[in-house]
Amino acid sequence: MGYAIWLRLKASVLPHPTRKQFLDIAQGFLDRAQFPNCINALYRKHIRVQKPPNSGSRVYNYKLFFSVVLLALADTNYRFIIVDIGSYGNTADARIFRASRMGRWLQSNQLDIPQPANLPGSSGPPAPYVVVGDEGFAFSTHLMRPFPRRGFNANRRTFNYRLSRARRFVDCAFRIFSSKCWVFSQPYSWSMWS
Repeated sequence: MGYAIWLRLKASVLPHPTRKQFLDIAQGFLDRAQFPNCINALYRKHIRVQKPPNSGSRVYNYKLFFSVVLLALADTNYRFIIVDIGSYGNTADARIFRASRMGRWLQSNQLDIPQPANLPGSSGPPAPYVVVGDEGFAFSTHLMRPFPRRGFNANRRTFNYRLSRARRFVDCAFRIFSSKCWVFSQPYSWSMWS
């Protein structure tokens, strides 16, 4: 039943973002996090479920409970822009993202992402617009993640700090979502997802 409601309402609740929306979102990330050319922040939340019948360990995650994954892109106003729901809890973040519709759209340029633009105060080559994520996601043309901690220098530390400031908006969006929808803190019956 939940899936039927989603199919009916998704176009009005989460319409496909436009180029102008991406530019407005990027301005928000520049103003509020000092991270230029950022069009969204990416994160995943494990939603606790009761063990589905015949699921084996596919739904059992590293946090030691059964879950499905809610993957979301959020802006600086704590709004979800694109979501993907239902991956198995034991799947790695990078793999979930690659297999998700949003990941495929991003990698195949099916989103109306603005053309690369110069970074503020830079005369260098134009930089692509990107989504920011944590270490669990794989780096690509449109996905930035922090530098690994080994071989750290001042520039990398500053970059990681700014990226972390940009990522906090999606973390906060999930906290707001969980506090308003308290049912996400309890195990769901698997039948709700089918």
